[in-house]
Amino acid sequence: MSSAQLTLTDIEFSYPGMGAPIFENLTVQFPARTWTGIVGANGSGKTTLLQIATGALAPAHGSAHANGLALYVAQRTDDPPPFFEDFIWAPDASALKSRLRIGDDWPERWHTLSHGERKRAQIATAFWREPAILALDEPTNHIDSDARALLIQVLKNYHGAGILVSHDRELLDELCTRCLMLDHGRATLRPGNITEALAQQDIEEQTAQNESDALKHAAARLRAEAQRRRVIAEQKAAAARGSHQKKLTKNDPDGRAMRGLAKLTGKDAYANKLAGQMRGRAARVEKERASIQVTKRYETGIWIDGASYSPRDFLLRLPAGKLPLGENENRHLHFPELAIGGADRIALTGANGSGKSTLIRHILSNLQIPGDKLVRVPQEISAEDSRALLEKIKLHPNDERGRIMTTISRLGSRPARLLESAQPSPGEVRKLLLSLGIVRGPHLIVMDEPTNHMDLPSILCLEEALADCPCAMLLVSHDRAFLKKITRQRWHLAALPNGDTNLEILPALDEE
Repeated sequence: MSSAQLTLTDIEFSYPGMGAPIFENLTVQFPARTWTGIVGANGSGKTTLLQIATGALAPAHGSAHANGLALYVAQRTDDPPPFFEDFIWAPDASALKSRLRIGDDWPERWHTLSHGERKRAQIATAFWREPAILALDEPTNHIDSDARALLIQVLKNYHGAGILVSHDRELLDELCTRCLMLDHGRATLRPGNITEALAQQDIEEQTAQNESDALKHAAARLRAEAQRRRVIAEQKAAAARGSHQKKLTKNDPDGRAMRGLAKLTGKDAYANKLAGQMRGRAARVEKERASIQVTKRYETGIWIDGASYSPRDFLLRLPAGKLPLGENENRHLHFPELAIGGADRIALTGANGSGKSTLIRHILSNLQIPGDKLVRVPQEISAEDSRALLEKIKLHPNDERGRIMTTISRLGSRPARLLESAQPSPGEVRKLLLSLGIVRGPHLIVMDEPTNHMDLPSILCLEEALADCPCAMLLVSHDRAFLKKITRQRWHLAALPNGDTNLEILPALDEE
């Protein structure tokens, strides 16, 4: 009898229009009291796997068997989670609401909540329902450091089978004791947290590459030796045949020349047989090499051609003022005089609900640059807008679409599979928006939570590209390590005793 809380057996799945399935022959078990990290590039099928595991999607082949309630907590925060109002008014929910700071009025004002608040509501509601299998898709997206610490404690106390998709390496290290690695249709289960699993993956890939290279060289040597022997044998045979042929044309009363020619013909056949055997050995070596799975790694690292500092001294100048927070206008965000110069790199920080998105919207409406010189990547893009963006890019001229797809590739996604899809993943949408803006040569890049939904290699590529990019930037993020590498100024939103928020101009994070 299996002790697995969830069993996936021989799973195969593909979306309509795809040339190859996302999964084939996938079999894996998920035990209770264990968190399994799902790791792979954007578009590799991480979200699809969670949805199959929890019954939201049906596989084309195979089965998913769950021993108990299976819940999926989505990346997107567009709509309230199912049973949210039941959770809010349930007598046994008060402790969980308190731990994750959930307000009783949140169902009525869902559309005014920050995405971080919505994410906490999603997770709290799922925990309250006490699922046997809990599949979390990017649970730390949008949430501030305080909420993240609270969330980790809740996750550590979960006793069911946990399945975690996250770009948050610290979270994967802290929670997971094994990782399922998805790569080009293959799934490999490795023990350990993400750091240990990636280290083992690197060792295995390097070993496979070394074995493949050694067999390639061995096959080449065998073929070269076979060719050398064949040529030498043919040269010797041709010279000897010529000599015997002269004797035959003169006189061969006792047939010695004819017998010698026959012997020579036999030696020629033997030499060719040896050469053929060596070619056969080379073919067997190449067959052995073909059986070794060598992971193809595409070149990564993006560059931002055409980006430049704006000729204007300032891209934005705002007088001191205040903005309403929420619909009732009882709370306000207060800010001093603000300016963004052509070479400024600004980090905007603050807790969930402090007004970061409100301030960004106000800034965008007052910028003094052409629209095509702005790269804007919002915190979230709806599923409908994501589909529309992909269809728009498919209609671009071939050369421009090619440049966009080259950038997508160098951010770690597969352009062909992306163009085949009807619904790009949230991570792929962020890459599309960034790539679309990059080809226009921006003066200003504004990104709200730039590392959300992005896979780990893509985050590293993005860090390097932004660090070297010659234009102004305004980056909103809870990822302090990311901001330290790129920004030089900091605008921080701090809570006031009356519930308002005040924007403070602080030193850069690397100067603290």
